[in-house]
Amino acid sequence: MSDNTHADIESMPYEEARDELIGIVQRLETGNETLENSLALWERGELLAQRCQQWLDGARTRLEKVRAHTEQLNNDEE
Repeated sequence: MSDNTHADIESMPYEEARDELIGIVQRLETGNETLENSLALWERGELLAQRCQQWLDGARTRLEKVRAHTEQLNNDEE
């Protein structure tokens, strides 16, 4: 695993975080990593999963706002 700090995850776009998380899962599934490296991968994977969830939660909030606004406009027209 590279010497990346966990701080780089905070600025990752969703797709980059998702792709790296997929790669980590694949590496862990092979069982070819040392225990120490597996733990480090797991920790990074947890942070990447949290980042992905942040993106998804933000998208959900934005969609709910648009939906509410659209419903309000439709109600105003009636």
